[in-house]
Amino acid sequence: MDSQSTHTTEDDDRNDAILIWVNGQLKPRNEALVSVYDSGFMLGDGVWEGLRLYEGTWAFLDEHLDRLFEAAKAIDLDIGMDRSGVKNALLETQMANEMTTDAHARLMVTRGTKIRPFQHPGLSRTGPTFVIIMEHSKPKIARPIRLATVPHMRGLPMTQDPKLNSHSKLNCILACIAAEKAGADEALMLDVNGFVNTTNACNFFIVKKGSVWTSTGDYCMNGITRQKVIDLCRANDIPVFERNYSLVDTYSAEEAFLTGTFGAQTPVSEIDGRPIGNGEMGPVTKRIRQLYKDLVAEQ
Repeated sequence: MDSQSTHTTEDDDRNDAILIWVNGQLKPRNEALVSVYDSGFMLGDGVWEGLRLYEGTWAFLDEHLDRLFEAAKAIDLDIGMDRSGVKNALLETQMANEMTTDAHARLMVTRGTKIRPFQHPGLSRTGPTFVIIMEHSKPKIARPIRLATVPHMRGLPMTQDPKLNSHSKLNCILACIAAEKAGADEALMLDVNGFVNTTNACNFFIVKKGSVWTSTGDYCMNGITRQKVIDLCRANDIPVFERNYSLVDTYSAEEAFLTGTFGAQTPVSEIDGRPIGNGEMGPVTKRIRQLYKDLVAEQ
């Protein structure tokens, strides 16, 4: 069975020569290194943010910077730069790589280099570590995504809050592995109460009788694209609900789609072997996708 994901991209040889921003220096890809003692490498101690470049503009940059700084504050991590410093580093990396559109940036901040290979944050004496990886990146989704429900859940807020873009993504990786072993592309994850929540990589929506449903948001990523879709529906008279709903509701949906910074809106063709609608992108998803494209173009 052919495999793909919501982050499948077209091959681009230009990425072999990208420059990566590492703690204030632009370095060739094969020289962009961090220490084996880095707290992100050792323990997943850090946060990250993904951004998308459209026609010279980083989409919803302010919202992404808000989320990055909120996450850093939540884990008591000093980024070492203010918002303008982070923005300037992003633009410097963009200019150095001569990127104008169809590019993706991953901003990664860790607590820095440790003096001993142990957990206590006080052992991170040199930091933070701040890296920007920017690649030419055009989505290549040959067909709608297949999902499989897995037993893995997003963390509770008092364990690992799912609203954090944490470097520690093992639960999502295990969910993805389980889905692939079930013959699907990605995993559909439930919340602690058994309601449909999110996937291992994206937020999740269904369409029933013309209405758009998504989770309550209590246990999922605080997705920026997710919120833009909700706002667009409300502004364009598309009924939208943030609610608890089950797999029974999901299997009978006419449409389903995923949202994320990289793929925007990605259609879903089947869940647990059950076809969704006719297996293709439905009319409500198409309308939302166009509204989103128009919103991006207005920036």
